[in-house]
Amino acid sequence: MPELPEVETVRLGLDPYLTGAMLSHTRTNRADLRYPFPKDFARRLDNATVLRLERRAKYLLAYLDTQHVWVTHLGMTGRFQIDTSADGLGHYYRQVKPDPKHLHFQTVATRPDGQAARIDFYDPRRFGFMLLMTPDELYDARWYKSLGVEPLSDALTPDYLLSQARGRSANLKALLMGQAGIAGLGNIYVCEALWRARLSPDRRSADLKPKEAGALVEAIRTVLAEAVAAGGSSISDFTSAEGKAGYFQHSFRVYDREGEPCKHEDGGVIERKVHQGRSTFFCPVCQR
Repeated sequence: MPELPEVETVRLGLDPYLTGAMLSHTRTNRADLRYPFPKDFARRLDNATVLRLERRAKYLLAYLDTQHVWVTHLGMTGRFQIDTSADGLGHYYRQVKPDPKHLHFQTVATRPDGQAARIDFYDPRRFGFMLLMTPDELYDARWYKSLGVEPLSDALTPDYLLSQARGRSANLKALLMGQAGIAGLGNIYVCEALWRARLSPDRRSADLKPKEAGALVEAIRTVLAEAVAAGGSSISDFTSAEGKAGYFQHSFRVYDREGEPCKHEDGGVIERKVHQGRSTFFCPVCQR
């Protein structure tokens, strides 16, 4: 599933084409993804102008001049694709054009200078979804209100992390994966951050010390910033909106490295175990 760096990479790729552009020729090729498309979705997007494109956790939020927000979640395999060819016949940036049977949504974004791009959305497994909400509906939605602080924002501090950990019997892996405290962290980057901070995923959250909280906050920020700079991680079929694969998977220090020597050169060998149904990779020697 695309995590925060992958979603931010998609936002950065779409932003030059969507922000300030008017949408037209919008269509959906099926009635639903994970959830049904909103009623009259294509018609309500047509002639709307995108004022700004934001990301909250793993959600893309396109604020429209119609006083609505077009919300997209990529799910597991959702991906936007940009086509800037004049004839619109599919001259994609990506080397291999996605299977057209998985094309579920299209719109044309025309900027004030007249340049147009077709924005396609593919989702083979259809776990993604799109919503159209007023800002008040968005901010009042239970799933939105429950999101914690953004990990790349100034709100994530050692003191904040300690406040979330205080009195919690859950382990650090569960604490970081829960979206109520810190929004947008996923399995890959939690594993990487815990390794960088030399903290065991099994450590009881309540036992986290101030110095360790500082190291963990720094590790979270660093690993996410590096992943965004690398365009995310392409470990399945993830590509940016411009069809480019991410490269951060080549920088994994611990994720998916079971049986390999720890890069801290401490004599440890990376192990794998399962937490909450997800694989956790860690070094039993340096992560305590």
